[in-house]
Formats: sequence, structure tokens, C-alpha cells
Amino acid sequence: MPKIPLDEWVEKGVDVLESNCAFLFQIISDCIEGSVNAFSSFFHFFPALLFITWITILANYLGRWPFAVFSATGLLLVDNLGYWSHTMDTLALVMTSSLISILIGIPLGVWCAQSEKVRNFVTPLMDFMQTMPAFVYLIPAVTFFGLGVVPGVIASVIFAVPPTIRLTNLGIRQVSEDLVEAADAFGSTATQKLFKLQFPLAMPTIMAGINQTIMLALSMVVIASMIGAQGIGADVYRAVTQIKTGQGFEAGLSIVVLAILLDRMMQYILKKKWSV
Repeated sequence: MPKIPLDEWVEKGVDVLESNCAFLFQIISDCIEGSVNAFSSFFHFFPALLFITWITILANYLGRWPFAVFSATGLLLVDNLGYWSHTMDTLALVMTSSLISILIGIPLGVWCAQSEKVRNFVTPLMDFMQTMPAFVYLIPAVTFFGLGVVPGVIASVIFAVPPTIRLTNLGIRQVSEDLVEAADAFGSTATQKLFKLQFPLAMPTIMAGINQTIMLALSMVVIASMIGAQGIGADVYRAVTQIKTGQGFEAGLSIVVLAILLDRMMQYILKKKWSV
């Protein structure tokens, strides 16, 4: 039985997109790079000690004093190890990837909740996005956008957006049918029903999806560093290629501190605002 030339079809499709949509890819690249640079400039603008103080105060407000102590200790350790600047670069990449994922994921999740046909089409697509090895995304991303932070963000978005879509869809679908019928009986429009009823009740579930998206975006920083994205991932990748265990541990520990801070802050925000 002859082999299906799937690889040739994919490469031809990539060539067609590269030839006919170069201007669109350039616009997307400029927007993403501008966003990453804006976040990075903002995070680098403040002295490390001032930034750590603000994060500690916020951690104490959102959680309890042990979390504030961990925040201060962890960030001071990152600064002491010399990874503060790279941590801010990584945070800029994660924030950009997460913001794009949220802007795509929430509207698409709402659409899935409102249409069975859309949900049936998007669900297997998300399964594909989450099960395909992340390294595969880097090939077309580099082809379309070149080396640097942009293809890293694109690959992160592809990998990280499904949880926001899935849990937005789930949260809206879990809103009681009785409440939806009551809103219809009072003459609410679809927009009023969505923003005044479904969104508030589904928000804890949506926020859980956003939290997962942020964590998945952070998990991509090392892979993104393989194609030129800066940040702590580049330090981890360099340590692996040079077999420097100590340096790799230090850089990995910085990622762990950042991951725990982002995760716990999202959880505390969820509990504080919606009491779940």
C-alpha cells in the first residue's frame, strides 16, 4: 500500500501560507514583539527590591503572612542568584502568551457553550493541540516568524489556550437551566444574560482555566528558549547543553519560584473574589 504523502501536503500548505500571508505574519510578529517588549520594559523599570516589596504586600493582602514570607524569600533568592533580569524577561513572555490565550480562549469558549456544532468542531482540535508534541509547533512558527521570542509566544499560545476554552465552555454550561429560563422570562437579551448571569456564575471555573493557561505558558519557556526566546529558559537550556548541573538547578529553582507565585496568587484571587 503506497504511503500517504501527508508530509508533502503539510509542507506545501506551509509554503503557500508563507508566500501569500507574509504581510499578515509580519503584523502579528510586530504586535507580539511589541507586547513582550512593553511588559519587559515595565518589569525592568522598577528596582528589584521595590518590586519585591510590592509583591510581598500583595501576597500578604491576597493570602496570609506565610505566603508573603515565601514571596519575599523566593524573589530575594532569585535576585541573589543573579537571575532577576532573566526572570522579568520570562514573566513578560508568560504574560504576553497568557493574555493572547485569554483573549482567544474566553470568546471561543463562550461560542462553544452556545453552539453544539462549534463545540464538536473545536473539541477535537483542542485535543490535537494538547497532545501534539510542543516541539512540532516550533517548526512552522520559526518558518513564519523566524527565530526569537515571537515563535516562542505562538507555540506557547497553541499549547496553553485549550484550558481557557474548555473551562469557559464548562462554566457557562453548568449555569442552572432554571436561572437561564428565568432570565429569558424577564426578557433579557443574549448579551444581558451572558454578562449579568452566566459570566458571574461561571467565573470561578473560568478563572481556574486561566490559571491552568498561565502554568502551561510558563512550562513552555525552556522549549521557547531553543528558538531564541530570552529568559530563564535560555539559562536552563544552556546548562543542559553544557552539562552544568548547579547552574541548571539555580535557573530551574527560579522558574519554580515564579510558577508557585503565579499559581498561588491566582488561587487566592479566586478565593477572595468568588469565595470558592
